[in-house]
Amino acid sequence: MKKAQLVFIPFPGLSHLVSTLELAKLLINRDNRLRITVLLIDFSLSKETDVYIKSLPISDSLNFINLPECFVPPNTNPRVVFDALIEAQKPNVREAVSDLITGEQHGPLAAFVVDMFCTTMIDIAKEFSVPTLLFFTSGVACLGLNLHIHTLCERDNVDPTQLLQQTELAIPTFANLIPSYSFPSSVLSKEWESLFMKYNGGFKKADGIIVNSFEELETHAVHSFSSHPELADLPIIYPLGPILTPKPETKGVVESDDIIKWLDDQPPSSVVIFCFGTSGSFDEDQVKEIAYAIENGGARFVWSLRKPQLKGAMAALSDYSLSDLSLVLPEGFLDRTRGVGRVIGWAPQTQILAHPATGGFVSHCGWNSTLESIYFGVPIATWPIYAEQQTNAFELVVELKMAVEIALDYKVEFNGGPNYLLTADKIERGIRNVLDMDGEVKKKVKEMSETSRKTLLEGGSSYTYLGLLVDYIMNQI
Repeated sequence: MKKAQLVFIPFPGLSHLVSTLELAKLLINRDNRLRITVLLIDFSLSKETDVYIKSLPISDSLNFINLPECFVPPNTNPRVVFDALIEAQKPNVREAVSDLITGEQHGPLAAFVVDMFCTTMIDIAKEFSVPTLLFFTSGVACLGLNLHIHTLCERDNVDPTQLLQQTELAIPTFANLIPSYSFPSSVLSKEWESLFMKYNGGFKKADGIIVNSFEELETHAVHSFSSHPELADLPIIYPLGPILTPKPETKGVVESDDIIKWLDDQPPSSVVIFCFGTSGSFDEDQVKEIAYAIENGGARFVWSLRKPQLKGAMAALSDYSLSDLSLVLPEGFLDRTRGVGRVIGWAPQTQILAHPATGGFVSHCGWNSTLESIYFGVPIATWPIYAEQQTNAFELVVELKMAVEIALDYKVEFNGGPNYLLTADKIERGIRNVLDMDGEVKKKVKEMSETSRKTLLEGGSSYTYLGLLVDYIMNQI
């Protein structure tokens, strides 16, 4: 039997790593001729990643190599640190791949699959004369926006920060004009400009781009890659999603089974979950506004409330102790809301979204969370914080009409504060809208939920794209 070997290079951040390994599982489950070796870059924040990797079934098809640690000079900007880390690992990758191909028992090397933040590894793939497939962990519309702005900068010499002076912009992967406040923060800031140009230039050098999305969800965006003249010459895209990511188990102040038991006692579709991702946190003023909105609205709730990082720190978020909680929340809040809701630390988000009692999700609109909410049929009230979350929020509310708005332009600057305080009345309105039982939004989300489950089955678009990707890989050897 003809075998093909793939080298995967994931970014060491938890959500990127888990998504990439779920993609690896998808490929080897689809075709038993594929053998995947994952090169793991060590980074001190990745304790939870060890837990996740140890939970994966050991198989002949999936191997891991821990790359040696590299010294990287400290920098207050984490992206600069990560970029230097990827660059410093090139010799180690070269050596690991050389060792792999001399051992050839897993078949000839067919391709590299690299994370969207590891595009400089394309240089190493070229040394081994194999193609590179890029894994983009956000949506197709967002990919198109990044590529379009890169083209404007490179071809027309546009300064990305000038784009802010235009209120709206036409982007090929969006059917609507998109306001400049919905651009990803990497586009808008001078300090990110060189990295933005470097990464997106790397996207264009890839031989194909795997996207964690599906054609039925982002129909306009997917079709624009083949129909729009500006995108037609770019690498072929393979929307293979939704690739859902199981979250590694970590325990918060309240055990996760306790929350699920509490949800078991609530009426169907009656609970709103507030959860803002692995890095989403708020200062005390904003926490109090959320609390007033919850109390005034009276809806049942589960609120994942995390302790903010110290400014400039790169540590993972931690949970409040119960005594600290009562200091940041309005006095008596926990007692007054005891019957209707729970304030917790880390949340078992997937389990909560899958629970029939959950009726709405106040979310930062990270792409993994967005796909989970669609898969489980829970409508979102949008509250983006950083990265490309404003773009995702705009797409959900305006393009897809599958979410309600709390905010579209809320933004927390890196190493800085938020651009404004979101008031309790706005948050409360969002909670009411997202729980609206007869709403058009809820109906759309339920329909897309069914579609998202079918697309990976035979006959679905993601199933078909996965087959095309496997064919492409096998044709390389």
